[in-house]
Amino acid sequence: MILMRICLWSVDEKAGLYIFLAGCVLFMCACSAKKEDKEKLRDIEFTVVDSYDAPEELQEKIDSKKEKTFEISYADEGYLYIAKGYGSQDTSGYSVEVKSCYETENGIYLKTNLLGPPSSEEIIEGKTYPYVIVKMEYSDKNIVFN
Repeated sequence: MILMRICLWSVDEKAGLYIFLAGCVLFMCACSAKKEDKEKLRDIEFTVVDSYDAPEELQEKIDSKKEKTFEISYADEGYLYIAKGYGSQDTSGYSVEVKSCYETENGIYLKTNLLGPPSSEEIIEGKTYPYVIVKMEYSDKNIVFN
């Protein structure tokens, strides 16, 4: 019934409908497109924190998520803590390397890598949970994990 009604519209009405629909599509695309400026403004000074130096509440969150990969941010007393974990591993010797930490107009970018056990190291069988905690000055920008 609706299809028949559209077919009976005049050419001007159809053109108006197409223009309206095209405008809606353009509007939706413009609204959903978010400019993601990845140009580095500056490197961020940070410290890698041992688990015993991390705030207790953050460590509890890490402990509850460490079985699987995780990404956590936590603010405390003027500092921002960012934690990245790589889940359960079957042996010892894994570590996490911070490749870069920098600020852009839209966020803070943290790039980490999981490093496997070095060939020179004795490997011990058993579950381990490699993760890193980075501490920096507080920022309310979005955090992007690479």
